[in-house]
Amino acid sequence: MKSAFGLVLAVACAVLASRGIARANPSMLNNFNFDHPTFEHPHAFATHHVVIQVSQGDLARWNLVLNNAQNLLEAFGNDKVQIVVVTYGPGLKMLFPHSPVAKRVAAMDQEGIEFDACHKTMEAMARKLGHMPKLEPTAMIVPGGLVRIMQLEKAGFDYIKP
Repeated sequence: MKSAFGLVLAVACAVLASRGIARANPSMLNNFNFDHPTFEHPHAFATHHVVIQVSQGDLARWNLVLNNAQNLLEAFGNDKVQIVVVTYGPGLKMLFPHSPVAKRVAAMDQEGIEFDACHKTMEAMARKLGHMPKLEPTAMIVPGGLVRIMQLEKAGFDYIKP
């Protein structure tokens, strides 16, 4: 009986996860330490560290950011460069599940690029929407976009704002 219940539960979770229902975004809200950055994709052997800011709700800008990140991966190799894209303000819309770049974001996450979402912006949007905005499932929620950028710069990351 227990094994049948376990099987049903596992199948139900798999179905819900495949629909994006059961999967919650990873979050740094409960363990953010400004002096000790953590990452969804740690790159222990990276010799180059880059944070890219996205604060505009402009598709051309989003594609420019993703092209820049892809170019860095190609130039250095994904084991030698750590890239964190931080979104806030209108730029957060880049990480919405149905944004025009959502599939590309998901694919680049698989290549090791971290996409961070500003929780402060999410809260501001929630006041207007009546609910928290939904994000691409791999988007990492950080307390604040600007604070995350400052944290990464302090940790030696190069800053890029295309």
